[in-house]
Amino acid sequence: MALVNTKKMFEMAYKNGYAVGAFNVNNMEITQGIISAIAEEKAPLILQVSRGARKYASISYLNAIIDVAVAENPDIPMATNLDHGDNFETCKQFVDDGFTSVMIDASKLPIEENIKVTKQVVEYARPRGVVVEAEIGQLGGIEEDVVGVDDVRKHLTDPKQAVEFVEKSGCDSLAVACGTSHGAYKFKSEPTLAFDVIQEIQEKLPGFPLVMHGSSSVLREFVDLINKYGGDMPNAMGVPEESISKAAKMAICKVNIDTDLRLALTAKIRQVFAEKPSEFDPRKYLGPGREAIKEMVKHKLHVLGCAGKAGECM
Repeated sequence: MALVNTKKMFEMAYKNGYAVGAFNVNNMEITQGIISAIAEEKAPLILQVSRGARKYASISYLNAIIDVAVAENPDIPMATNLDHGDNFETCKQFVDDGFTSVMIDASKLPIEENIKVTKQVVEYARPRGVVVEAEIGQLGGIEEDVVGVDDVRKHLTDPKQAVEFVEKSGCDSLAVACGTSHGAYKFKSEPTLAFDVIQEIQEKLPGFPLVMHGSSSVLREFVDLINKYGGDMPNAMGVPEESISKAAKMAICKVNIDTDLRLALTAKIRQVFAEKPSEFDPRKYLGPGREAIKEMVKHKLHVLGCAGKAGECM
C-alpha cells in the first residue's frame, strides 16, 4: 500500500491501548534495520526525518529509501513525519515533498504565537491530506537542533492550556511535556513521568492522541558496549521502559525513538573495530549495526504494544 497518514493508526492505538513507534532515519542501514523489525513483527510504523537528517542525506535520498521500503512491504501501514519542524516554511516544504505528517514545534513561543503558527500549518497541510502534530510545554535535554530546559518538572504541559491549544489550533495530535527528555543524558537519577498530567489531558480531551518525545530508554547493553570498546558515556540514562508501556496504555499514541537507534548502531560499529582492527569494509561493520537496530526495534515494538497490530491500522 502507499504511504498513509497517522489518523487511522492513532484511532486504533487509542482504542486498543498501545502506541505506534516513530523512529528517526538518517541513512539506508538505519531504515533497513527498522523495516526488517517491523516486517517481522507486523506493526504499524512512523518513519521520521529531522532537519539534521535532511541536511545530512538530503530529502531526495531519504524519500527514495522510504519509497523502496513501502514498495517492498505492502502489508505494513507506514507514515512519514517531519520531526521538530521549526517554522511554517519547513513544514510546507515537507508537505510538498510528499510527507504524510508534519510536526510544527513552536513550543518555545508564547502560547498564542504557538497557536497562530500551528494553525497556519494546519490550514496548509489538511487540504493536502497531511496531518499535523504540535507541541506545548518544554522537554529537557539536547538532540540535534533541539535544546530543552534544565528542569523538566518545571515545564510540564498545563492540561487546561492543552485543551485551549487543540481547540484553537486544530492540530491532529499533541506532543506533551510529561517528564521525558531528549538525548542520551536525560536525567541525573531515574525519572518519574507525570502520569497525572497525561491522565488529566486524557480526561479533558477524550479520544485525542498524545505524543511522547524524548522517549529512548538508553538501553544499558548498548551503553556498556560503547564504554567497553573505547566510548565515554558513564552517566547515560533514559526513560524506563515500564513507564513507556504504561503511557502507551493511556492516551499516548505515538512514542519517538531516536537515541536508542544511534546507540545500537554505534555500539556494534565500535565492537567490530575493536575486535577486528584491520577491518575496512563498511559492509562488515554497518551490517552488524543494522542487525542490532533490527533486534532493538523488535524489542521496542513489544514495549509499545504495537507488535502484530499492522492489520488493524490499514
